[in-house]
Amino acid sequence: MSWQPNPLEEQRLDKLAQLQAAGIDPYPLRAERSHTAAEASAAFEKAGDEPVTAIVCGRLVSLRDMGKVLFAHIADESGRLQLFLRRDDVGEEAHATFRKLLDLGDFVQAGGEMFRTKAGEVSLHVRDWRLLSKAISPLPVAKEQEVDGQVVRYSAFADVEERYRQRYADLAVNPEVRDIFRKRAQLVSALRRFMDDNGFLEVETPILQPLYGGAAARPFTTYHNQLKQELYLRISFELYLKRLLVGGIERVYEIGRDFRNEGVSFKHNPEFTQLEFYAAYWDYHNVMDFTERMVAYAAQAVLGATEIAFQGHAIQLAAPWLRLTMREAIKQFAEIDYMDYPDAPALAAAIRGIGGDAPPDAPWGKLVDGLLGDFVEPRLIQPTIITDYPRDISPLAKGVPGDPLHVERFEFFIGGMEMGNAFTELNDPIEQRRRFEALQDTFGKDDEERNPIDEDYLRAMRYGMPPNGGFGMGVDRLAMLLTGSRTLREVLLFPHLRDREE
Repeated sequence: MSWQPNPLEEQRLDKLAQLQAAGIDPYPLRAERSHTAAEASAAFEKAGDEPVTAIVCGRLVSLRDMGKVLFAHIADESGRLQLFLRRDDVGEEAHATFRKLLDLGDFVQAGGEMFRTKAGEVSLHVRDWRLLSKAISPLPVAKEQEVDGQVVRYSAFADVEERYRQRYADLAVNPEVRDIFRKRAQLVSALRRFMDDNGFLEVETPILQPLYGGAAARPFTTYHNQLKQELYLRISFELYLKRLLVGGIERVYEIGRDFRNEGVSFKHNPEFTQLEFYAAYWDYHNVMDFTERMVAYAAQAVLGATEIAFQGHAIQLAAPWLRLTMREAIKQFAEIDYMDYPDAPALAAAIRGIGGDAPPDAPWGKLVDGLLGDFVEPRLIQPTIITDYPRDISPLAKGVPGDPLHVERFEFFIGGMEMGNAFTELNDPIEQRRRFEALQDTFGKDDEERNPIDEDYLRAMRYGMPPNGGFGMGVDRLAMLLTGSRTLREVLLFPHLRDREE
C-alpha cells in the first residue's frame, strides 16, 4: 500500500516546502558536533567559572514559545539538553524559522555557550543553529505520570504489537527499550569474554547447509540456483562444531543465529541467537559446573549482581543450582513414575489419566519429555538442572552407565523456562550410526524430529573424536531474564510477526 499522508503529515510537508522555498536544505550533507548532551553538561559542571562552548545535535523533543525567547529540549543517546534561543542572539529570521517551521521529532544542530538558567537547569545559550533532518511523521507520544515519587511511563502505542512493527519509533520514544538492547549487547559481550577467557576458540560455521541436524526441529528450506541444490537454514551448530574437535581444536564455540520452522510464542521466534560450545575431555558434569559459573558471570557483568527480579520472583543465579534427574523431577511435580510404564501406550494412558497431553503415536521418550514440559518446567523458577533424559530422544548423547533407557544429558531451567541443553557427547561412530538409524525408525517420515543421516559427520567421527561435553543455550531467553522482559519480542529488535490482515 502506498503512503497517503494524514493531516498532521500534510502540515509538516507544507513546512518542508516553506523551508526549501527559503533556501534551507532540510536534509543537509553534513553535521558538526563537539559534545553529546551529557558531555556538554558535564563539561559545564566541571569548568567552574571558565566558559564552555559546545555544538550539540539531537532530536527536538520539547518546544516552549515565550515570544522573543524559545526554550527547547533536544535528546541524543546520552540524554536531554535544554536549548535557550533569544531572537536578538540568533537573528529574527532564524528565530522565526525555529518557531514556525520546526516540529517535535526534527533533528537540529545548535552551537553556543553553556550556562545555568534562573530555574537552575544547565542549558545551551544558542548563538546559531541548523536543521539536520525534517521529520514528516510525528512520533507517538508516551504518557508519563508520577506515582509514589517515581515516573511511570505508559506506552505511546495504542496497539502494543505496533511497537514491534515500528521498532524505530519504539526506540525513539522509549528510553527503557533502548536500555534493554544495551543490556542485551552487554550480555553477548560478557558471554564471549567468558568463553575466550576459558580457552575457547570462537568460529563461524555454515548457515546454509546441505543437511540439517543437531537438534529436533523442522528446518527452513531454500534453493541454490547455480549449484542446483536444495539447502537448509541451520537448526543447530552442533555437527559442524564437533567436526572441529576431530580436527584438533579442543575447545570451540559459536554465537550466532539458528532458524527453526516452528510455532511463535512468548518464548519462541523462528530465528534466534544461540551459544553452543564443545570441550574435549569434559563430560556433562563439567558442563554443569561451567554453566553455573557462566550464567552468574553474565548477570554480574550486565547487572552488577547475581540476584535478579523476574516476573515477581527474586532469582539467585549464583552456584550451586538444584540438580534433579528427570525421573525425580517428574515424580515430584507430576506424581507419576514413568518407569512404571515401560511402553508408549501404557505411559500415554497414564498421562491422560492425570490430565496431561499424550499425542497419538508419540515415542516413549517424547511422552516423558512432554511430562517434563507440562508439569515440571513452569514450576522451576530458581535455577535447576534436570539430568538423564530418555535415550530415544537424545541420539547424540552417551548412555548413563548401567541404564539402557537414559543418557547423560541435561537441560537447565530458570524462571519457568528451559534455557539450555547439554550432553556428554557420543563419540563412537558405530553407535552413532545405530542411533541415527534407530531415529529414522522411531519417528515417522513427516515427524519434525526425524533428521536426515549426516554421512560426512559420521565420516569425521571415524577419524577419531575425543570424548567431549557439549552445550547449547538460547541467548534471547537469557536476555529476557536479565532485563525482566515478559516476552521474547521485547529483546528482539525486529521479531517475526504475522501479517496485519491476520
